[in-house]
Amino acid sequence: MNKNIDLNDNNLDFLDKEDLLKILKNMVNGGVSLSFYGKRTAEEIYKKVRPRVTRVNRKLCVGTEEQQAKNIILEGENLQGMVTLYKYREQVDLILTDPPYNTGHYFRYNDKWDSDPNDPDLGTLVSEDDGSKHTKWMKAMMPRLHMMWKMLKPTGVIAICIDDNELFHLGMMMNEVFGEENRIGIINWQKSYAPKSDSKHMSTGTEYVLVYAKDKSLAKTGLLPRGDTTNSKYKNPDKDPEGLWRNDNATVATVVEKDIYAIQSPFTGALHYPGARAWSFPKKTMKEWLEQWGSKYIEKSIEDGRVSALVIKDAPIPTIPLDRNLENNPVVESEDVFHSPVIQLSREAANNIMQNNVWPTLFFPNNGYGRPAIKRYLKNVKRGKVPLTYWGDDNYDTPFELGTQSWNYEESGHSQTGINELDEIVGKGHKFQTVKPLKLMKKIIQLWCSSDGLVLDPYAGSGTTGHAVLELNQETEAKRKFILIEQGNSEKGDKYARSLTQERIRRVITGERPDQNGVLVQKHKSINSGFEFRILTKQIDASTVLTMKKDELVDLVITSHWENERRSSSNLIRIENSKCRYLVGKNDDNEGYFIIWNGDDQVGQLDLETYGTIIEEAKREKLNGPYHVYARYEVFQSNSVKFYKIPDKILAHLGLNENSDPYNETEGEE
Repeated sequence: MNKNIDLNDNNLDFLDKEDLLKILKNMVNGGVSLSFYGKRTAEEIYKKVRPRVTRVNRKLCVGTEEQQAKNIILEGENLQGMVTLYKYREQVDLILTDPPYNTGHYFRYNDKWDSDPNDPDLGTLVSEDDGSKHTKWMKAMMPRLHMMWKMLKPTGVIAICIDDNELFHLGMMMNEVFGEENRIGIINWQKSYAPKSDSKHMSTGTEYVLVYAKDKSLAKTGLLPRGDTTNSKYKNPDKDPEGLWRNDNATVATVVEKDIYAIQSPFTGALHYPGARAWSFPKKTMKEWLEQWGSKYIEKSIEDGRVSALVIKDAPIPTIPLDRNLENNPVVESEDVFHSPVIQLSREAANNIMQNNVWPTLFFPNNGYGRPAIKRYLKNVKRGKVPLTYWGDDNYDTPFELGTQSWNYEESGHSQTGINELDEIVGKGHKFQTVKPLKLMKKIIQLWCSSDGLVLDPYAGSGTTGHAVLELNQETEAKRKFILIEQGNSEKGDKYARSLTQERIRRVITGERPDQNGVLVQKHKSINSGFEFRILTKQIDASTVLTMKKDELVDLVITSHWENERRSSSNLIRIENSKCRYLVGKNDDNEGYFIIWNGDDQVGQLDLETYGTIIEEAKREKLNGPYHVYARYEVFQSNSVKFYKIPDKILAHLGLNENSDPYNETEGEE
């Protein structure tokens, strides 16, 4: 229970009749309930939130029109944002989010929300000594949890990060909104591995992720079955008794200094570095695998500005040129080293093992001349293991079931790792002190979002969730999409949805990173992805739609359109073509979408003349039928046209009825 309330508690004075009756009924029935001042209002207030007009900021979008249509960064208040994204209701596979912790440093509350949830102001900072800080936090979270529930598919899962300040309160709210029976697990992950000296009793080294399903009987933990095409990539050239395997990357994106060092090849004597990444296994393990190639390895400083290298004992070391960039050119070779007696003996031993023995886990492709790689076994994949996994124990003899699990930092990363990852992308000075590590977010996405699923983060922060989706798509050839909602701290004009969230995701896609002087340089290959950057603006109703400029209405149509029969694939790709008068977009089936204009900013009607123009534009752009047409009136009909009346159909797509009532005030909806 949120707090114990008895008949002598002064808080009873603030409760209304319905709240008091609920408490008494639970007391009589021996049940447990969550009670706090303003709870009933918090449970109902989200129904009064109205959708808003969204505008695309083209300067902040990334990628082609097709790439932009897949992902969204939405700048604005998240409750209003989720209501506005009505077409995604019941379309989200995973909600993964990290709301502001109630520590007196990050959480803000707007008192106006108690009566008007449409107020966009973030409110004031709730201090640590505020006597109602827990109540304010719960009043802010409760309506947003209800909206998150609505956004999820029937098979969907929600994972919320939290610390011990509100762990119990959040758990009680999740039990009420999602149902205790739908709790999948409580993850305990290690955020730090060294105790802090600022605690009088116990130093907090863990945080939590509460994982609930919308319907636990329908939700799945794990991956979708793999096909024969994927399995065909696995071979067994060395007759490994563990079975079929394929080579995998021996590095990870998480840059930790102790894991960035040189490895000397037993075949060529060349030095191999992890590039702009880091070796993915502990140094002790890497040394054991290298020695399985028949040579003794030692740790030795080779004065390359990195930690001690793993080199062959008594072997010569290639000279590293002073101007050598070891991130972009991670291999240092030398003819003299290659032909030295020590390396010749090492090569003979390694070749003998390659030809006659099972190869070690760390091996060198291309007959020993390639970069170090790791074996990944198909049998583990068949057990549901992801090829690029971060679990500590890779062997599961029974089907995976999650109850209350503890993940150490080697599996999930720790909080400092998250800050380091953000520093590496946007540089220092971002002022974020709590950033979740990519390992943690990627692991959750791997478990509870299918490879073509949609991930929503209503508290996007610095954009770690979007970053994790993009990285996983690259690593596992997945096609997951994301929606990130972030308003940022609007004080002093700092809406970091633009300055930080958008910039981080943009650099993940472009591969740009700041160098030591803060100048952006190309450090990684670009990613085949993109996103659309949208901004919440004014509230919407029929009169708002009818007075919109052309560009505004095009944005609204692109944002709001969906079709009942194929909502999951109803994203529209905007088409900007000066030669087209009415064409504004197309869907994944190459069907055209048109808005009829009578003049620059007045909606027209569908008649024989405008229909003829539509046919001409569709043929010129090689679009398929049927043609989707938005107009004020329809005085001409055709079997090749799907007609959408303005503003009625647009309002319906935003969840508003003809009288512009909020979609979720309808009685008996659920």
